[in-house]
Amino acid sequence: MPGKIMKIGSFSDWEGLFKGWREEIGVNHDDIRNFKFDTLYGAIETDEISFGYYKGRNKWENVRQIPTQNMRDALMNLIVYQGDTEFASVEQQRYLFETAPSDYDRSSLTRVMIEEMRHGWQMCALLIDHFGTTGKVEAQKMLERKAYENKRLLGSFNEECDNWLDFFAFTDFVDRDGKFQLQMLKYSAFAPLGRSMSYMLREEAFHMGTGNTGLARIAEAGVVPGWLMQKYLNKWISSAYDLFGTDHSSSAHWAYTWGLKGRYDELKNETAPDLDNLNDYNRHLYRDECVGLVKRISAGQRPGSTELYCPNIQFNRMIGRWKGQMFHPQTGQPMEEKEYKQQIESWLPTAADKKLLMDIIGSEKKWIAPKTGAKDPLLTIGEVRKSALNAVQ
Repeated sequence: MPGKIMKIGSFSDWEGLFKGWREEIGVNHDDIRNFKFDTLYGAIETDEISFGYYKGRNKWENVRQIPTQNMRDALMNLIVYQGDTEFASVEQQRYLFETAPSDYDRSSLTRVMIEEMRHGWQMCALLIDHFGTTGKVEAQKMLERKAYENKRLLGSFNEECDNWLDFFAFTDFVDRDGKFQLQMLKYSAFAPLGRSMSYMLREEAFHMGTGNTGLARIAEAGVVPGWLMQKYLNKWISSAYDLFGTDHSSSAHWAYTWGLKGRYDELKNETAPDLDNLNDYNRHLYRDECVGLVKRISAGQRPGSTELYCPNIQFNRMIGRWKGQMFHPQTGQPMEEKEYKQQIESWLPTAADKKLLMDIIGSEKKWIAPKTGAKDPLLTIGEVRKSALNAVQ
């Protein structure tokens, strides 16, 4: 597939590429192979555009109704970036089946992967159905970029996620960014995109719950040291901050002005938006949510454990105003370069940390508390899918 150009004439042509991609990356075992992927559309809050220049007009049902080519290009770009993240996460997590701590966790991973693939499927369906030849090319390219070749569009989705502490932190915090992005797109003036979000958000909730309960189970077991957990929280939460985009973003400004992407709390927020500060506004809402989550995980540790914290929003940033600057992860205080470089390995995972973690996972059977009283996630995915299909009919 890589470097091989195929002419996609219909969605069924792309579906063949999708099956080949699953085989190529090694995630096509029976539960995934036998799953019937569907394009699902749900309800939207209103048929009228809720914000921006076109507020009050009817939402657009096809791209021909969108007033300008610049707006159509911006919309397609939003869809491409969203879809790229979905396929990337599957590639990042493809080796975790072999080390699943329990059958429940293996089923949870399978369900997460199926749903991430369905989200990518949904975005590619939008591209192929609405954006002509360009959309078909972008849908094909989405399966050709690879996270393990460092070719995915956003930094978090080129990072290694090859152990279960990584996985739980990723699904709790990076997928939580996904929830924010999906909610903002749910308000889109392009109705097919907004309708795509309902079931994607429902599925995303399972991913976040998997990560959050997984981290809580690790904290409860008390075998993985708190300081080591903290490093992985620092790694993934700081990376997720960047996923909201640069500060003073003209792209976010125009996406809002054109009605393509709202604020996370758009329908509840009656204040006028700061168009120069949209990404950072949503980023701070995200961090506020993460602070509470980390506090609850920390409270579940054994007595005497070091308290976990949510890293400062300025720490370890790779884009925006704080890119490359040096701040303490807990206090947010600026640091001198020499001091920062001396301490950075105490804040982010190192090769030695990863070896220690893998030794613990490999030798300590009780490194994570069991998940009790839960249904098999692959049974509940069927229930969610059935209700979704019934709602569409």
